[in-house]
Amino acid sequence: MWITKTELKTHMAVSSIDVITDGDDAIIDAAIDGAVSECKGYLKSYDADAIFATTGTARHSLLLTFCKDIAVYHLIALSNYKADIEFRTQRYNRAVTWLKGVQKGDITPDFPASDSETAGKILYGSNPKREQHY
Repeated sequence: MWITKTELKTHMAVSSIDVITDGDDAIIDAAIDGAVSECKGYLKSYDADAIFATTGTARHSLLLTFCKDIAVYHLIALSNYKADIEFRTQRYNRAVTWLKGVQKGDITPDFPASDSETAGKILYGSNPKREQHY
């Protein structure tokens, strides 16, 4: 796992996570797996397998923060009506906006490049214009 349950404590109290999931770690694992999969979907131009194979301090800190935001957002969906859903929605939207910026090429994080130069990109163009003179 790229993120552990205890690492989510920077975004939500572990006791709150236990209350929401009723102590079922499978729910937490599913939320984390969903968040990682969602992030991978935006990183087609990069070697996502290499990015998410990193551990500890080698992980990209901003991507880690946003991935935790997304995982907690998925957990909040299971919570009661008193949870601060608006705040979590804002954090989720910020994470997705950043990932879309990376996907479009507006943001260039220091991720390892994909093996394929055209992975996730559409190339377009034409031959140089020719002029005929008679």
